[in-house]
Amino acid sequence: MQRFLLFFFPAILCGFVWTCTVSAQAPTPDPGKASKRSLAAGVLTTIPPALEEEEMFSGPRPLDEIPLNIAGLDFTPNFTPKADTVFERAKLVTLRRPIWGLEFSFKPVRMLEVDLPQPSNKMQRRLIWYMIYRIRNVGGHLQDVLPEVPDVGSNEVTNSITGAKSTTVGKRVVNELTETLADGSQRKIALRFFPEFLLESKEYKKQYPDRVIHAALAPIKAREFPAEKGITLYDSLSISEVAIPVSETGKDYSLWGVATWENVDPRIDYFNVFVQGLTNAYRYDDPAGAYKKGDPPGTGRKYVTKTLQLNFWRPGDTIDPNEEEIRYGVRIESDPAEQQKIFDHYGVKERLDFLWLYR
Repeated sequence: MQRFLLFFFPAILCGFVWTCTVSAQAPTPDPGKASKRSLAAGVLTTIPPALEEEEMFSGPRPLDEIPLNIAGLDFTPNFTPKADTVFERAKLVTLRRPIWGLEFSFKPVRMLEVDLPQPSNKMQRRLIWYMIYRIRNVGGHLQDVLPEVPDVGSNEVTNSITGAKSTTVGKRVVNELTETLADGSQRKIALRFFPEFLLESKEYKKQYPDRVIHAALAPIKAREFPAEKGITLYDSLSISEVAIPVSETGKDYSLWGVATWENVDPRIDYFNVFVQGLTNAYRYDDPAGAYKKGDPPGTGRKYVTKTLQLNFWRPGDTIDPNEEEIRYGVRIESDPAEQQKIFDHYGVKERLDFLWLYR
């Protein structure tokens, strides 16, 4: 058996814009405390943020909620062009937002047998697949610039979904994002990581969401950080409670976390780990006719989130699964037909160890 082988109408917009930011008063880690561990070169694979200017806006596209729900908007004014009315402007609206991203570093997927409590009050030995990772805010975020700000150049960009051209109001590359409050004051935005990890095998049509396994946290920490007593290892819930300031020389605010999976099919040879929460970039689509008068704003809207895909393979079998069999990346095969089958398992057309996609 061979198996190698996505500033206009604010009342409407607040229901649309997805964000994972919180006020700057959120708790922050001690600088350096959670990340002082020094690892040998090559142990960690680091993937920097991949922010794109076109991710700062959606559109131009119709905002159907306004003309369908507010009567009397379609009129011809006496002293201004009709194109300046809300009715006409709602036909093509560009929604803008700042974009942030976090640096993601990880170690290859590993395995560990852990005693887990059962409903019978007994303990059962289970094989846990897990991935240790580090999150760091390295800055370089994209802050939108308001039209009234002088001397800001604008750039015409093409929306990758609709093909429509739009002029960006302007952008700044910043280390700290800000938001404008109702009184006109500015407030810093502190970033948090709200992770979603999904281990998937297209080969066997299997999906395994990351599960918080409390009983596994201590054994994994003891194994991965045997001598570093001050390091905090977060699970996918607790890590979201900590704000992540920008790390700089002498001040490292990175966080260590772990994703865990159980009951993984031992037959799996080719699998992906999808990571969401590393950026607030998203896309959306309004299917024709999906929104109707009287519906809540956003009804029928389809969102996809920017996601990091990591590719792995393991030339093993169902007997005695071993973490040393797990390889990061895409396996290379000399036979073109067999290589294409392998690419199909990952949903790629060429050898890519990782890629960014929307899903």
